[in-house]
Amino acid sequence: MARRWLLSGAAWERLLAPPVDERDMLRHYVLGPDDLELVRAKRTDATRLGFALLLLYLRHPGRVLGTGEVPPAPIIAFVARQLGVRRTAFAAYGRRDATRRQHLSELMRALDVRSFGRAAFADLVAHLTPAAQIDPRPGRLATLALDELRRRRILLPSPAVLELAVHRARSRAERVSHDAVTATLTNEHRQALDRLLQPRPDDKLTWLAWLRGAPQSPAARNILGLIERVRVLRRLGLGRALRSAVPGAVFERLAEEGLRMTPQHLGQLAPGRRHAVLAAAAVRLEEHLTDAALGMADKLMGSLARGAERRTEEKALRSLRDLHAHLRALADAGQAVIAARNERRDPIAAIEQRMEWSRFVRHVGQAEALAKPEATDSKAELLGKYTTVRSFAPELLETFSFQGCRSAASLLKAVELVRDTWRSGRRSLPEDAPTSFVRRSWRPFVIRSGVLDRRAYELCVLSELRDRLRAGDVWVEGSRHYQAFDTTLIPQPSFERLKAEGPLPVAVAPACADHIADRRQVLEAELSTVAALARSGTLPDASLDGGELKISPLRATTPPEAEALREAAYDLLPRVRITDLLIEVDAWTGFSDSFTHQRSGRPAEDRTALLAAILADGINLGLTRMAETCRGVTLRQLAWVHDWHVREEGYAAALARLIEAHRAVPLARLWGDGTTSSSDGQYFHAGSQGGGLGDVNARHGNEPGVAFYTHVSDQFGPFHTKVIAAAASEAPHVLDGLLYHQTGLQPVEHYTDTGGATDHVFGLCALLGFRFAPRLRNIKDRRLYLLPGMTVDPTIEPLVGGTIDIGHVAAHWDELLRLAVSIRAGTITASAMLRRLAAYPRQNGLAVALREVGRLERTLLTLEWIRNGELRRRAQAGLNKGEARNALARALFFNRLGELRDRRFENQAYRASGLNLLVAAIIFWNTRYLAEALDSLGHRAPPELRKHVAPLGWEHISLTGDYVWNDRAQPAAGQLRPLRRRPSLLAA
Repeated sequence: MARRWLLSGAAWERLLAPPVDERDMLRHYVLGPDDLELVRAKRTDATRLGFALLLLYLRHPGRVLGTGEVPPAPIIAFVARQLGVRRTAFAAYGRRDATRRQHLSELMRALDVRSFGRAAFADLVAHLTPAAQIDPRPGRLATLALDELRRRRILLPSPAVLELAVHRARSRAERVSHDAVTATLTNEHRQALDRLLQPRPDDKLTWLAWLRGAPQSPAARNILGLIERVRVLRRLGLGRALRSAVPGAVFERLAEEGLRMTPQHLGQLAPGRRHAVLAAAAVRLEEHLTDAALGMADKLMGSLARGAERRTEEKALRSLRDLHAHLRALADAGQAVIAARNERRDPIAAIEQRMEWSRFVRHVGQAEALAKPEATDSKAELLGKYTTVRSFAPELLETFSFQGCRSAASLLKAVELVRDTWRSGRRSLPEDAPTSFVRRSWRPFVIRSGVLDRRAYELCVLSELRDRLRAGDVWVEGSRHYQAFDTTLIPQPSFERLKAEGPLPVAVAPACADHIADRRQVLEAELSTVAALARSGTLPDASLDGGELKISPLRATTPPEAEALREAAYDLLPRVRITDLLIEVDAWTGFSDSFTHQRSGRPAEDRTALLAAILADGINLGLTRMAETCRGVTLRQLAWVHDWHVREEGYAAALARLIEAHRAVPLARLWGDGTTSSSDGQYFHAGSQGGGLGDVNARHGNEPGVAFYTHVSDQFGPFHTKVIAAAASEAPHVLDGLLYHQTGLQPVEHYTDTGGATDHVFGLCALLGFRFAPRLRNIKDRRLYLLPGMTVDPTIEPLVGGTIDIGHVAAHWDELLRLAVSIRAGTITASAMLRRLAAYPRQNGLAVALREVGRLERTLLTLEWIRNGELRRRAQAGLNKGEARNALARALFFNRLGELRDRRFENQAYRASGLNLLVAAIIFWNTRYLAEALDSLGHRAPPELRKHVAPLGWEHISLTGDYVWNDRAQPAAGQLRPLRRRPSLLAA
């Protein structure tokens, strides 16, 4: 069977074609003095022009100008102008092929250019192999091959030879990677890996399928199931050192193959590749299952704690009536005792005159019971769930190795003590058990009359361990999520070197004193301006009287004519199926090429199946139901293309293409210049008690779910999205979208609502150069923070809440810079770091320093918010665009009642990315057709009204029914569908 080409013929033509862009021709096709001397030695204009073009082709693209090949007209004209000859002279060149071959031989000697031979082929394959190991994409390797041959002055061979070199390099790189991974494997290791592909005893599932199908919902039995899987993988004896055998990207790619391939497919692979893929997948699975077990224990402990709090509140409400009765009885008895003492009577007799003594004793006993901490503290209720915790905690502590910093030493000793106690079966704790980690709220339960309560002690240890794991004080060997804090930052020696060479990729001065001096100057100016406006009563739509801040709600500024224009424009848009819309947008942008095969790097050959899989993600239909409603595409085709082509990096690259194409439409520039953006979360219910069961918050109640957190530019482009837990704070994720999107957007000012704002986010935005301007709820209650030595006008003084600790900031300034550089470099995501800093039970120095920097930035923003009505309007407009985008997303995500039924985070991420890609495609399609519609309305659609017409309508798009993919129904290349012609209010 003939080998399939890695790159299409059209792709090779593009790579080997000469450049026709003006700047590229200036770089490659300007003749130097030596070149002109060679050329002018020829006799006729035709010979000189042909000789010059042959010379320039040898330099770039580095190949021979073929017999009968005519260079592009711009190149002929560019070279002819330099020689002072007519461009038509080239037609007479090359009539005798012997002349062309003679010139070619002369030029190869003069330019020291060599022909491509066997030795050059071997050298090229060797050169490409290391690059192919890291990134096997054929297009990238082909470009590297051309660059290397040009550098060595070797003539480029035919595309077939270049294709073969790329193929050989990829094959060799694959063998090298496989050999490196399997080099340390013994025969026992290989046999154990092969057993992963065999069925489990009394089970139809293979061991690998069982390992990959880990439970998701937080329950004690599921934690034990995850731990059992971790132990099975550990018995393989591979060790995490296997990761270092190959570069990280190579290891991840091998592991991803092992996690995607079916056991049957893996069993058919050659032994070397099979063992390498299985070994990488096993190591990756052990890390994933370790994180999953610890995360599930975290969720379950959190769920039990919230349940205990809820039961305590319910119990307190039920006992309120009884408490009132007891208090009234005891108050009567107390009054009797007071009166008896004043009248010098027997107090006991006075009580008995009011009530029977037995009744008094009963009231005292009941009040005493209610006064105990167990009656009002949720920890007493949590102790009632000891059996549930005890069912999984011993295995958890026995399986994982916990380490930590010095501040966690007491807790780690307690963890070891509890583990030994459970292991040995002892019933009591030693008297010298460590207790310094026990918080005040736990002490009445842990220490009773000077004696340790074992159950309370064990629950306290596990509760504190959960908090310290979240904060990063404690980490776990073999975990990726719960790793040591310092390992996530740029190594200190590297940071010191970067700082010495400078400048650092941060937006603040390298010296703390310089930064503070700059912010002091800005703060003094803001305070002075706000005070002057407040005294004169000229704050825009705001007042500051008697220390009370009042800001008037913003009024709508959209003219009524804009709404009429919107209706008129949308009336003209052609009706279109969602399938036809995707085909058309793909024809414009080629976004489907971003979904390359995981191994070969080629785009999907079955574009219909790929688009159907993307649509299934985006409308929440799923592959099975999509196969039922989609003509010409089977479930097997959809599953295969989704498994091998659909990945998060593909979605990100495709989204970037759409956003870039959308930005180029002139109408989009009326909505904004791409320098401002907003972000917001959109909540989606989870339809089953899955992985989100432990993620419960006050806003959405006890129903599990997740949020899709999306960033939207001022041009309506949704340039980043991610899945976050329903109970998670949105604030840590604000910076992820600003830093890690793949588009050309460069937002400078960013808006969120109150849920996205914390002092840590303010501080980190300032360090990284983003202007953070959230719309804060109850801003009148937000306190201002001043720098030491500053005084304020009496009108502002009631708003002041404290002073910035400059000394603490200065002491940790280098750590703050290292943190910012690490996040910018991508050694850790901003969200992961912010979660860690926010989770410290006793905030460490770095967290406090970042908070102080953030307080200063929040103070500056608050002052500008008070005096600048335009800033308030920009923020409101930005957030409105995000909310309008969410309405479109909700309309698209309509299948399965808009509920997420997938338990795996990966599948939820695909749904979020697919939905966002569909939204971006609709926005781009609407924008192009709205531009046509508005142009057709002529003078009735001036620019000041056009900017109010948003590309978020979907009434003209058919979202339901059978999904038909018909390429023949598409407009011709470079053309749009005809607009509808309907009477409109505007036309009337």
